[in-house]
Amino acid sequence: MDFSFPAIGIVHSCFKEKFGIPRQPGLAPLARAEIELLPPYDDPDAFDGLEGTSHLWIQFVFHANKSTNKRDSWKPKVKPPRLGGNKSLGVFATRSPTRPAPIGLSVVRYEGLQQRDGKLFVAISGVDLLEGTPVLDIKPYVPYVDCVTHAHNHFAAQPPAAIEVEIPADLAAVCCDYQQTTGIDLAGLITQVLQQDPRPQYQQPEPERVYGMKLLDLDVRWRYRTDCHPHRIHLSALLPGDIV
Repeated sequence: MDFSFPAIGIVHSCFKEKFGIPRQPGLAPLARAEIELLPPYDDPDAFDGLEGTSHLWIQFVFHANKSTNKRDSWKPKVKPPRLGGNKSLGVFATRSPTRPAPIGLSVVRYEGLQQRDGKLFVAISGVDLLEGTPVLDIKPYVPYVDCVTHAHNHFAAQPPAAIEVEIPADLAAVCCDYQQTTGIDLAGLITQVLQQDPRPQYQQPEPERVYGMKLLDLDVRWRYRTDCHPHRIHLSALLPGDIV
């Protein structure tokens, strides 16, 4: 049985590529995005009453997955990054983006409704959403039913440990200038994103290897300091990106 659903909006995110995106929503509270509503769903009346809501459920499509349109090639087991990429679990026991139906679900903070240039946008933060992500639905988070006090998951009982991030003085100055120009706390955002350790968990840090990701309109590059225990991330460069 097949169904088709319309996209009600498209995400404009600080995350321009998959690598580096936090593996769960809320881990980088400064990570912001907007959902541009598409006609005919760009009617402010559809959001009447949302001003009393702090958080939203966003249903979306994992549009950048290579297997998104290859349902016949699905596998019953996947290797979650949280378990180091070496241990398999049943796909329905994980939140892996590789699924029979490539639908994602994230809780994000609602930052308000904005109208610009004849378009309607939903501003959100704490996102784990890629630029260009199609949105299928938006629902309010309802704490008394959505927050299950005694819920548990023994494979992910605690949030991952945060790794220390070092921002040298010259790059801290760049971050400061960026914040004065854009209002975005760049140093805070980089720290929140990198402290999640985007590196695949099965990889051992190599001091000579430079990692990079596209964040906002920048190319962020870093190394791992293996002379420390535990390891630290050392921000090595902030370069103008080629994101349009």
